[in-house]
Amino acid sequence: MKILIAGGTGFLGSALTRSLLEQGHQIWILTRRAALARTDAAVHFLQWDGKTIQGWGDAVNEVEAVINLSGESLSRWPWTAAQKKRFLESRVLPTQALVQAIQQAQRPPRVYLQVSGINHYGLRGEMADEETPAGDDFLARLTVEWEQASQPLEECGVRRIIARMAVVLDWQGGMLGLMALPVRLFVGGPIGSGRQAVPWIHLQDAIGAMEFLLFNEAAHGVYNLIAPQPTSNAEFMRTLARVLRRPYWFPTPAFLLRLVLGEMSVLVTEGRYARPRRLLEAGYTFRYPTLEEALRANKPAMG
Repeated sequence: MKILIAGGTGFLGSALTRSLLEQGHQIWILTRRAALARTDAAVHFLQWDGKTIQGWGDAVNEVEAVINLSGESLSRWPWTAAQKKRFLESRVLPTQALVQAIQQAQRPPRVYLQVSGINHYGLRGEMADEETPAGDDFLARLTVEWEQASQPLEECGVRRIIARMAVVLDWQGGMLGLMALPVRLFVGGPIGSGRQAVPWIHLQDAIGAMEFLLFNEAAHGVYNLIAPQPTSNAEFMRTLARVLRRPYWFPTPAFLLRLVLGEMSVLVTEGRYARPRRLLEAGYTFRYPTLEEALRANKPAMG
């Protein structure tokens, strides 16, 4: 299959690209970095500004699938009004550009897969699934606008998939190294009450689930990409401590994180439980369904 990826040079996009290339697919990657705008034997790199279709839009006619992984990392601190605007624009503007290119294509792709956030359901409440309404906090509203930006594709006959992604775990990149730092420094423990959810999925399952949905002609609509094991913050930190052979003891007061991080503290002090109901119903089998399995996979030798 010929596949166009926006956000293909980041942590998740690079892993997905490697996997797809190993399976023999042809990949086009949209990049803002001029130095990468080239074509080699494996990947076609196309430069774009993340806002318009100038210079690359015709490439959509050459592909059968479009994957949208665009979006600035929420780990950028502090969450000022200007930074929150960048979070929104880095998601919505590239999505609108991709939609415009597909709408104008003479031969539009058959499938469009867009990553969104599992925080769509808000920070508190009962166990959520794909039918649960959106929350009303900043993170939830961010996902709503992000997903709505690609809604027009429903009228183009393109199979549209929204993958609401949990925190992706891998020792070689992403957020896991930062999450494990307090444990490595012998000060690991629960954050706040420790009862809030920590939504997670192993990198190999994040890639596997996206590929499963991409190539499954029956897959359409919203899917939660989150491990089937509900995990509290206390359970997450306790398991990290066990895997890394470190003590589990010091709780971190939530008010202290709110004082230091401001609104960004909700990433660790709040969290709603969710389950991958539609993904399991579709037949996907998780390689790492439990947290301990996921954390022990490819763990660095110096634990």
